[in-house]
Amino acid sequence: MADSNPSILSHVSLGTNDFDAAKKFYDAVLPEVGIKEIMSHPGAVAYGKMFPEFWIQKPIDGNPASVGNGTHVAFLFPTKAEVDKFFEVAVKNGAKGDGKPGAREEYGDKYYGCFVRDLDGHKVEGMYYDMSDVPTS
Repeated sequence: MADSNPSILSHVSLGTNDFDAAKKFYDAVLPEVGIKEIMSHPGAVAYGKMFPEFWIQKPIDGNPASVGNGTHVAFLFPTKAEVDKFFEVAVKNGAKGDGKPGAREEYGDKYYGCFVRDLDGHKVEGMYYDMSDVPTS
């Protein structure tokens, strides 16, 4: 796995103050874009395509979860249409739009993305990057 996985991260975790509501939200949103629940245990659930890469959980220390200023999680999608769908489904399930889907010239002409705030206020991005002319080796 380590030799073939192009990711530099193992996983990302976001804290929640209402685990049941957060799980319901991500259970509704993520499968719409090909991401499924991989594993769970009391107070925590992990999502991914093959591996537990994105966790939602109650903070381990028992203190309230808080939102990091300048922190966000970005999901990479293979098409612009999936970015649009992510935004639509997230907002339909209670997220607040924080940047509608579209090009962002400041990120380059190959970038297309959107931003939402989940039920706990975490900034979550859906993005597509046109890699059609990126060398494969």
